[in-house]
Amino acid sequence: MLTKAYIPYRGYYSTPFAKWQGSLANEHSIVLGAATSKRFFESRGWDPKTIEYVLVGSTVYQQQWFYSGPWAAAMLGAEGSPGVLITQACSTSAFSLYQAGMGIETGMFNNGWCLLADRCSNGPHATWPNPAGPGGKPIAEDWFMDNVNKDPWAGEAMIRTAENVAREFGITREECDVLTLRRYEQYQDALANDREFQKRYMFPAEVQVSKKKTITLEADEGVMVTTREGLAGLRPVLPDGVLTFGAQTFPADGNCGISVTTRDKARELSANPSIEVQLVSFGYARTKKAYMAAAVAPSARMALDKAGIKVADLKAIKTHNPFAANDLAMAKELGLDVNSMNNYGSSLIYGHPQAPTGARLIIEGIEEVVQKGGGYLLFSGCAAGDTAASVVLKVS
Repeated sequence: MLTKAYIPYRGYYSTPFAKWQGSLANEHSIVLGAATSKRFFESRGWDPKTIEYVLVGSTVYQQQWFYSGPWAAAMLGAEGSPGVLITQACSTSAFSLYQAGMGIETGMFNNGWCLLADRCSNGPHATWPNPAGPGGKPIAEDWFMDNVNKDPWAGEAMIRTAENVAREFGITREECDVLTLRRYEQYQDALANDREFQKRYMFPAEVQVSKKKTITLEADEGVMVTTREGLAGLRPVLPDGVLTFGAQTFPADGNCGISVTTRDKARELSANPSIEVQLVSFGYARTKKAYMAAAVAPSARMALDKAGIKVADLKAIKTHNPFAANDLAMAKELGLDVNSMNNYGSSLIYGHPQAPTGARLIIEGIEEVVQKGGGYLLFSGCAAGDTAASVVLKVS
């Protein structure tokens, strides 16, 4: 359990998420993320030189990714501060936030910045030496697609792991379609009144396409209109499965930033010092081979236990749900109302840029709890390798 790490209210942002091969497809994710963070600091009147440590969460290799941490720190204006690269697939946000919290808890630094940035579009294509190949022919790897399609340990594609969990929990095609429609309707709530909820935290991304032209991305790109009839007309992706392309997320691009600091500094930086956001606990889990979605519930239990609270104490639950089966399995395991989770949307609907996905969900969860007058927030999500991570935050 953490006692000293705080997030300033509105000391965070998420860009809109752009569809795969969309408006952000050609942008270097670390460069764009640092530039966006710098603009965010300027909009808040923050001095980036006060940041003592930058934690960059990223999962898809970019050119000179090797230098991500200190490079990003320098680009966003914290030239004298070190930085580190954290990468753990879809749990990168949760782990980065926890590591920043540990930095505050131990006194290693007093003011950290988590920058979560990824671009799934136009991912790198790697070649590896293979002296044993015919004529020394190298091995080729598509950094993003090949890894989504096969876990080298479990030997299965990610969608197969979700189908395995659906079968074990008795989840049906109808349940997946009904939940997908529910998540789409919840996302529509975030768009009400001219996107009033999203504007509480969303910060535009700027793309310079030429010396004289800059494109500003102000809203999510790629969200598909979803109807009961449309979902019913889709075939399962796997012939023996319950999941369609409608009931799973899509790769996307974007970035998020979150300040993690001391209680006093959080009050100083907060848009409303009477609102406190405390990072309370972290949980993790790994399940059996090719059952990725089943790891979410035990990771949530660990985070709740470390926080000393129960499911009934939660004001909001946000999850990374790459497949509709994820939320259904978690709800059955923990006794949750699956329809009350993920208010205002989730990655199932607005896409999955990997590293920033969890950060956006956490940010949305903070804003939801603030609207409800305070309380506990749980974020949980699965990650590659049949793992999962969760965090609990307290808004008061």
